[in-house]
Amino acid sequence: MLNAYDILETIRMIQNECLDIRTITMGISLLDCVDENIDKACDKVYEKITRCAGKLVEVAEGISKEFGIPIINKRISVTPVAIISAACKCSPTKFALAMDRAAKAVGVDLIGGYSALVQKGFSAGDLELIQSIPEALSLTDKVCSSVNVGSTKTGINLDACKLMGKIVKECAEKTVDNACFGAAKLVVFCNAVDDNPFMAGAFHGVGEPDVMINVGVSGPGVVRAALAKYPDANITEVADIIKKTSFKITRMGQLVGVTASKRLGVPFGIVDLSLAPTPAVGDSVAHILEEIGLERCGTHGTTAALALLNDAVKKGGVMACSSIGGLSGAFIPVSEDAGMIDAAKSGCLTIEKLEAMTAVCSVGLDMIVVPGDTTAETIAAIIADEAAIGMVNTKTTAVRIIPAVGKKVGEELDWGGLFGCGPVMPLKSESPARFIDRGGQIPAPMHSLKN
Repeated sequence: MLNAYDILETIRMIQNECLDIRTITMGISLLDCVDENIDKACDKVYEKITRCAGKLVEVAEGISKEFGIPIINKRISVTPVAIISAACKCSPTKFALAMDRAAKAVGVDLIGGYSALVQKGFSAGDLELIQSIPEALSLTDKVCSSVNVGSTKTGINLDACKLMGKIVKECAEKTVDNACFGAAKLVVFCNAVDDNPFMAGAFHGVGEPDVMINVGVSGPGVVRAALAKYPDANITEVADIIKKTSFKITRMGQLVGVTASKRLGVPFGIVDLSLAPTPAVGDSVAHILEEIGLERCGTHGTTAALALLNDAVKKGGVMACSSIGGLSGAFIPVSEDAGMIDAAKSGCLTIEKLEAMTAVCSVGLDMIVVPGDTTAETIAAIIADEAAIGMVNTKTTAVRIIPAVGKKVGEELDWGGLFGCGPVMPLKSESPARFIDRGGQIPAPMHSLKN
């Protein structure tokens, strides 16, 4: 039962501590849009997206105004387009253009699902879509793309890692006039999930309902503010404070998701309780870790502190919602987190430390800017390393890396808004090309044999 204190506390969280609904994402199946004629298929895609999501922005804005809860992004995810485009004999880029037109027509911020799942091998449709990604992302404003190259059950497709190294480079090069932003709209996954509401990696899994609503909640500032009240708490008490705070944040996400579901007449899916930061002051995961006791994010102890945070967030949220899903935990996107940006600029936060942190957090190497002359093989090896962490630990990992064409270590790319700015981080100079060129499939680990 709500009381006056609970209401006032929530108002304070929203006004002073950057509490928000980061995204309300409508998932839409495109399986019924398949057609051998690509123009007819694209027309079906446009029609279904605009029909299903026509009221999404209106409903989200109404809920935001009615409850006084900021809903930062309204988004759409669709069935991995490689599945839909496989029936056609033309470049899948037309699907990206149709998705972009539909997203603009309904007024959403981003649309995800220009995706392929190739963890065990390529179909002809998969290869066509992957090879079209640089062009598709350079020609569209709102389309996001993802490729899954590995899983715990199948192992890692090293050929896919090699190909994605080249694709990431091409995405950056084709959008060099826009701060290489194409690469920021592309994610390479291991163990990708079907109900992720966050971009750029959202797609609507084939086992999901025809249409559904997923909500992504964020509140790094709220967690940090709660911890600041107890500077002398021991680490067990710190975990308990985070759990209680996460419970309150998740209840808000449940309310928004259920309300949107009823008003749109579609099923409610999940709340993704992910502490997704922004470049705004007071909205940083790195600052939570520093509140726990680190002088600077990236120093020794950072991985342990992040593991505690991630676990406590999930434990606190799971009892507050009918269904927790997506990625749920703590995100560590460098360019989108003011504390991470400062730590990277100081040299305390390195690629190697970030990689260690990804073993215990929600996702992986996210929004990392690297020198523009980084080779495709080095990017492929970074993807393979991150996929290995996901495969062995039975968790989702991802790489969203941006080669800053024409820039070197010490410079930065600046996109503004939620994407922030990213300092160019140094990488190892020794080549992994011989390893990557071997190709083939890295076998699944023994613990994948659970049947």
